Amino acid sequence: MSDLVEHGKLYIGGALVDPAGTDTLDVISPHTEQLIGRVPHATRTDVDRAVTAARTSFDSGVWADAPLDERIAVVTRIKDAVAVRSEEIAKVISAENGTPYTSGVMVQALAAMLAWDAALTVARDFPFEERRTGVLGPLLVRREPVGVVAAVVPWNVPQFTAAAKLAPALLAGCSVVLKVSPETPLDAYLLADIATEAGLPPGVLSILPADREVSEYLVGHPGVDKVSFTGSVAAGKRVMEVAARNLSRVTLELGGKSAAVILPDADLDAAVAGITPFAWMINGQACVAQTRILAPRSHYDEIAERFAAAADGLTVGDPLDPATELGPLVARRQQQRSLDYIALGRQEGAKLLAGGSVPSSQPTGWYVEPTLFGDVTPAMRIAREEIFGPVICLLPYEDEAEAVRIANDSEYGLSGSVWTADTDRGIDLARRVRTGTYSVNTFSIDMLGPFGGYKNSGIGREFGPEGFGEYLEHKMIHLPAGA
Repeated sequence: MSDLVEHGKLYIGGALVDPAGTDTLDVISPHTEQLIGRVPHATRTDVDRAVTAARTSFDSGVWADAPLDERIAVVTRIKDAVAVRSEEIAKVISAENGTPYTSGVMVQALAAMLAWDAALTVARDFPFEERRTGVLGPLLVRREPVGVVAAVVPWNVPQFTAAAKLAPALLAGCSVVLKVSPETPLDAYLLADIATEAGLPPGVLSILPADREVSEYLVGHPGVDKVSFTGSVAAGKRVMEVAARNLSRVTLELGGKSAAVILPDADLDAAVAGITPFAWMINGQACVAQTRILAPRSHYDEIAERFAAAADGLTVGDPLDPATELGPLVARRQQQRSLDYIALGRQEGAKLLAGGSVPSSQPTGWYVEPTLFGDVTPAMRIAREEIFGPVICLLPYEDEAEAVRIANDSEYGLSGSVWTADTDRGIDLARRVRTGTYSVNTFSIDMLGPFGGYKNSGIGREFGPEGFGEYLEHKMIHLPAGA
């Protein structure tokens, strides 16, 4: 993206319209620190227009009452278009937030396509109605769309998190106002094009780039029936507080401090190769990143040496360069946050094994070297707080019971993994870790299963039948005997 990309309109109710205000949002390249895009900043008036459009479309039944096959056909066209335009989407997001393009094709674009596809799979067989035999007679249990959804997505995986919310919401029959991050509004215009071309009826989808103040106004809007939010714990608590004023339903996917547990019998080549990409994924800016690596003391020195070499071996540079494995952080504030935590780790007595500063190879951009701390204890702040940068902690443990205690000694519970030669042993450990998603000898998020967190990592689930159900209300209809 060498040319300045400017959009002068907002996507409200399925059409590009003039914004109510004159303020704009500048998109700055995290690599060059230069202006690469500009879009309108949505106002409260724009939120009112978008919610009104959503409410009108929902109440009219143009989408909510359409046959499921019609909704499936439109969403299938959206999914197919995301697949066709995956490279374009990945390049735009890489330019916006610094994700290395090579991994971004999968993480940013094709993962979004898979989220759309998985929701389609769930919708085709979902029990929207079922008959039951009740205590007092026959029952008809219906699942109906919740109504108008406010979907608020972050800057780290904007298309993936949008798909996680939009796909089930639209297939359920809801109308949606999608609020995108000020850092990554450009790719949202690609999604607007795709939705329009797919034949989504007017009013069903609006997309608004805006800051926190306008986001809070949307979340607290009386015309919104449900809020689905992905972001920080602090912001999630505020979303829940504001949405509670209207008793709006809420789904929250929040932070993480996930632990990758390496058991003494693990294949270390496989463990290091499997953990490394998901420790420093999206330049460390992923809620599911394996940011705590738990190593047995019996193998600690070898594991520390291997991960330090892996960190030092990551290619840092321009996110649009196919050779790049770790790019810049999304903004200067995120760079400074990581550097502050690195300074804190040193103060706390952790041993710096790799990285620890701004790479000298990058004269511009918000870069931080892939960093690894060793001899980290569970009480250290770098082991407890979500850094959201390329700073990884290596923690030693004595036995398996202590490994489980350390993994669970966190206010978060989003993700995690275990690495062992004994799959059954890994499954047993997975059952004991209080986290919503866990992997044995791999790392993945399967979009046909439930994704979400324990504790401060969130409320509710995305993906699978469980996530689909978050966009539905349950109705019980009592039937006469013999019906």
